[in-house]
Amino acid sequence: MSDPFFELMVDGRTLAQRYRLYYKICRECGARNSPAADKCRKCKSKNLRWKKRTLGIKK
Repeated sequence: MSDPFFELMVDGRTLAQRYRLYYKICRECGARNSPAADKCRKCKSKNLRWKKRTLGIKK
């Protein structure tokens, strides 16, 4: 694999964090959407927000 994208993402933990932390949530129905989404995949609403990405110990 000579693709520079794969060279940056060789660490499994980094790759997992990318998929677990970087996606959008619909404010109407709560569905998970891709990072590139403009509309919700379930209810077609445009009211999307990024997932909150605070890392740390749960209280």
